[in-house]
Amino acid sequence: MNTHTALSRWVIFVLALGAGFSVAAIYYAQPLLPLMGQDLALGVTGMGLVPTLTQAGYALGILFLLPLGDRYDRRTLILLKSVSLAALLLACSFTGQLHSLLLVSLLMGMTATMAQDIVPAAAILAPEGKQGKTVGTVMTGLLLGILLSRTISGLVGEAYGWREMYQLAAVSIAVIAVLMWKMLPRFTVHSTLSYPALMFSMAQLWQRYPALRRAALAQGFLSIAFSAFWSTLAVMLSEHYHMGSAIAGAFGIAGAAGALAAPMAGHLADKVGAGRVTQLGALLVTLSFALMFLLPALPVQGQWLLIALSAIGFDLGLQSSLVAHQNLVYSLEPQARGRLNALLFTMVFIGMALGSVLGSQVYALANWEGVVTLATFSGVVALVIRLTGKLPVSQTTAA
Repeated sequence: MNTHTALSRWVIFVLALGAGFSVAAIYYAQPLLPLMGQDLALGVTGMGLVPTLTQAGYALGILFLLPLGDRYDRRTLILLKSVSLAALLLACSFTGQLHSLLLVSLLMGMTATMAQDIVPAAAILAPEGKQGKTVGTVMTGLLLGILLSRTISGLVGEAYGWREMYQLAAVSIAVIAVLMWKMLPRFTVHSTLSYPALMFSMAQLWQRYPALRRAALAQGFLSIAFSAFWSTLAVMLSEHYHMGSAIAGAFGIAGAAGALAAPMAGHLADKVGAGRVTQLGALLVTLSFALMFLLPALPVQGQWLLIALSAIGFDLGLQSSLVAHQNLVYSLEPQARGRLNALLFTMVFIGMALGSVLGSQVYALANWEGVVTLATFSGVVALVIRLTGKLPVSQTTAA
């Protein structure tokens, strides 16, 4: 083992941490919503706007900022975003009104897209012949960040307060920024396209590939279901079971099983085709949410267990579908992977934002049963989109 290989492995580990901690910033609020609501005197609708604006900011950042990675040094972009994100997390901890909280949440979501700059950076820095394994490692860090962020914020929020959680998050990103500054090399820029040309090329890619549109729409509907559940779970547990934010965050541990399944989903996609894996993932999401219609028939302990099992099931289905959709989209035009990734994740986080706002509205109107209905319906739509896509044997990985 030479020094370069050892250094590369250490850098990849730091990149995985960076991806996980940065994307976690857009999920910390979900278990903290009841605490925020009490502190700032917010209703259910006001609380729901916090994750909605954060997810919307992430979607905007992916669409309008992520293509810059094809034009400018990724190291510079990652450092700028990490410093900005740390400052915004700190600012969030000092907000005292809903309007300022929502503005900071929107900007925080935009800068948290450094996670999506880190993934292609990892592929470039990977040792020869280990690009796939390296990207898988970073994606595992990213997915664990999504899921375990709720557990961490729930525990810290209940023990110390929601403001302290955001201050801790700011410190974590600041540390990541220092590590990135010390360890990342400069990246060669290959594209000379202007920013308008980059954006126009994305529109052309969207029009050119029906498979891209199917993948993005299907994953978007799965994201609606995912976000509707997580953005209302803490409120439901507080109102129905008188549980604190720590318990709501603990359900994220159950969902973390989905992140660990990401490498297996990629392997299965190689065997049976990415299109088939997306169908299986959408089916698992739909069935997992549909099972929660049985909650009223169970004792309290049985209800908790079913919610946890459903979280494992739909997170496994959603993450497996996401990895397969990435493989599918990347195969369409390898030289445009960055922009294809931006288009896919734009729809994912539009779905997340819609899930947050629809989830809170439906919960206010129809309680938890309404949220389960919304999530199940969204899973069905995603499944129909995948089942209606053509999957010829020779093209299962690009259907």
